[in-house]
Amino acid sequence: MRADSAIEWTESTWNPVTGCDRVSAGCDNCYALALAKRLQAMGSPRYRVDGDPRTSGPGFGVTLHHDLVDAPRAWRRPRIVFVNSMSDLFHARVPLAFIQRVFETMEATPQHTYQVLTKRATRLARLAPQLSWPDNVWMGVSVENAQQLDRVNELRKVPAAVRFLSCEPLLGPLDSLDLTGISWVIVGGESGPRYRPVDLEWVRRVRDACSLSDVPFFFKQWGGRTPKIAGRELDGRLWDQMPVAATG
Repeated sequence: MRADSAIEWTESTWNPVTGCDRVSAGCDNCYALALAKRLQAMGSPRYRVDGDPRTSGPGFGVTLHHDLVDAPRAWRRPRIVFVNSMSDLFHARVPLAFIQRVFETMEATPQHTYQVLTKRATRLARLAPQLSWPDNVWMGVSVENAQQLDRVNELRKVPAAVRFLSCEPLLGPLDSLDLTGISWVIVGGESGPRYRPVDLEWVRRVRDACSLSDVPFFFKQWGGRTPKIAGRELDGRLWDQMPVAATG
């Protein structure tokens, strides 16, 4: 858990769950999987469980950290919190009862804003009626290419105050993207030694769609071998728009 995150669109991370499995092309070069392997090699007790080598890897088996569920209750300074940067809260191996405990903590700490992001949009929509949805919980889905646009339809079923999209890594055009009911869009290129370059026009089209729909647009990075190598400017400026509901 970090008090200060290097992720541009958040302030802190909170990982009551670690570990995951690849489910689509956006997972191919997962930074969290690579980081988990390093943390296991360093002896971190949170990353002892290995995942299935076909879909996961060393230190990246899904693990519930019951001792961390209540951690935000002790944080005095209001902050924006990315929930499970090292996992997916709606993974099939995370029980509903545990997810409900995480949501109870978020509801009990309205001074913080929580950003929850999933690729398991179908399970999210199915479980949403059994969860509380306070205004400080932002719910997002990852959409890396047009093949994953159905995730946006599932997200629209969720009664979150803020629904957002993370189009990172953006791996193809999203020309039929429908932003109805969406409050925020993040776009970023892939980084790492096997990164796939993002096309300028793909990014511009998402930005322009956001502009037409009056949806805040956040451009995180161009990507490359390292996340910062190509910078963050798009057409000569930074795009750091956020939903109005942010606290911190």
